[in-house]
Amino acid sequence: MTDRRAAVLAADKDGNAEVIKQRLYELQRYVSSHMNADMDSIYLENQYRRDSERIMTQAGSDENPNGNIYKKAQEVCAPRFSGYSDAYLQCTVDYLAQYSPANNPASTVALPKADTYRHSFASPLWTPDFAGWSVLICLLIILMIIGRLVGLLVLRAILKTRYR
Repeated sequence: MTDRRAAVLAADKDGNAEVIKQRLYELQRYVSSHMNADMDSIYLENQYRRDSERIMTQAGSDENPNGNIYKKAQEVCAPRFSGYSDAYLQCTVDYLAQYSPANNPASTVALPKADTYRHSFASPLWTPDFAGWSVLICLLIILMIIGRLVGLLVLRAILKTRYR
């Protein structure tokens, strides 16, 4: 599972959406077919940043009536940060919020929801593989041992009451 999880994170860094989808599907298939393969949620942080950057770039294009405001915000925030990051995004949104208080242009930019980039898969309680059958056989043996002990205790109680 850790190899498949690492493959998803590597595909997220590469940025190919089709490969990310395929790796997520492989991880889901593995987790859903193996017992005790519980994993924490996996977050596609790089994909979220790429999508946010693309949306901000489109908002700053000349086709947008507020394009010049976005370019000004990028000119102010870009020198302060070495690359695209959450802090850069927050700086841009803050600049847009203070630039036009009457009609907030930052509200016109709809950033993607972060929860859509979070994936978590649940493993089944029992699977019909070697581990699942081993657990089932072990439980049956434990039940047989408990049944035998209960039977011996009942038999001993019967013998004590009969031969007093």
